[in-house]
Amino acid sequence: MKISLILNGKTEDDYIIKGFSMYEQRLKHYIPFETTVIPALRNTKAMSIEQQKQKEGELILKGLQPSDKLILLDENGKEHSSVSFSQFIQKEMNSGIKNLVFVVGGPYGFSDEVYKRANGKISLSKMTFSHQMVRLFFVEQLYRAMTILRNEPYHHL
Repeated sequence: MKISLILNGKTEDDYIIKGFSMYEQRLKHYIPFETTVIPALRNTKAMSIEQQKQKEGELILKGLQPSDKLILLDENGKEHSSVSFSQFIQKEMNSGIKNLVFVVGGPYGFSDEVYKRANGKISLSKMTFSHQMVRLFFVEQLYRAMTILRNEPYHHL
């Protein structure tokens, strides 16, 4: 199984880039991992929120294969502890799917089409985080899940 992460827009924050890169490299020792960055929308002042979600949704859906399992990182999704998230990942690995795709949406969430295509939703917290921070938190949690599954000591640090 491969895990893919779709992100909305680049980050300019050096500390996020460094942290993300570190966990991405660590994660690749356990499982194939790929990141796709869809371009941030331009001229959003001229667009309604629904138009922005629609455009972002088109970019997200364009990169998916019919066999991909799509999980949205969404404030209304299921919350997991690190251990239960690792169990979720193990279940997906055992299911035989080829590509598990997680998506960090834009500032207003996802379009109706993306919600319809999704196979599930996960929330990282009841708190609100910037989309830039979410990418770092999520890749760290993926790495943590892999170390939990391998019974390695990282989770207990």
